[in-house]
Amino acid sequence: MKHTRIASLLLTATLAGVLTLTVMGCSKPVDSAKAPGASTTVGTDIDDSVITSSAKSALLADADIKSFDFKLETRKGEVLLSGFVDNQSQVDRAIAVTRTVPGVKNVQNNVVLKGAPTTVGKKVDAGIITSKVKAALLGDPSVKSVDIAVVTRDGEVLLTGFVDNQTQVDRAMEVARGIEGVRLVRNEMSVKK
Repeated sequence: MKHTRIASLLLTATLAGVLTLTVMGCSKPVDSAKAPGASTTVGTDIDDSVITSSAKSALLADADIKSFDFKLETRKGEVLLSGFVDNQSQVDRAIAVTRTVPGVKNVQNNVVLKGAPTTVGKKVDAGIITSKVKAALLGDPSVKSVDIAVVTRDGEVLLTGFVDNQTQVDRAMEVARGIEGVRLVRNEMSVKK
């Protein structure tokens, strides 16, 4: 009988504690440190995904450009076009094609012109460096890396995408510079509006 009463009291105290913590957690004030207006709705995110897919399809369908060399990110209708291409006419054509996609409000050009031709070995090295940079960004809790695209060519890493603040930009640059094989990091990230 004595053990049953003690067990009952312990169970009641535990439930009361859990209930108290739950109520306190639910009544937590809103964090005012976040920038207002930087968030998007589910509908906007879906619209942006449709724009990105449509733009990639349009680039694939265009015979004048090598669309595989482009990375696209979209936020609130603004398309961030990045990557490495052979010549300026490919850049100009990619921008023109992307602007024709319904829902595109603006195209931000962050494309870099390639230098000398790349060997297969250098492409493999670039892929390894890209993977290492992406893994390091994913492992860093202060960087929202799912919104950052990474492209590498000849040890030069290009970071593009939309991040919440300048601190994330600086940290992403620092993380990328710390990867073996990276000789230069270019920042083409934009802070969310």
